[in-house]
Amino acid sequence: MPVPTAAATPPDPGDALAAAVALRRLADDVERAGVDRAVAAGWSWPQIAEALGVTRQAAHKKHARRQR
Repeated sequence: MPVPTAAATPPDPGDALAAAVALRRLADDVERAGVDRAVAAGWSWPQIAEALGVTRQAAHKKHARRQR
């Protein structure tokens, strides 16, 4: 999958920052959906953490409350 580069950002700083905010929100939504599916599929928190590239504690702290 090609990764966008800084050259692909809008020339207007306001547009570039708005795009960054929108991408961050989209990434959060994709992460939440992925974690929900992983938990439903029986993945452990260490497995989820490894897939996200964070510690088990960080993954659990960020997502476990929604799973209860």
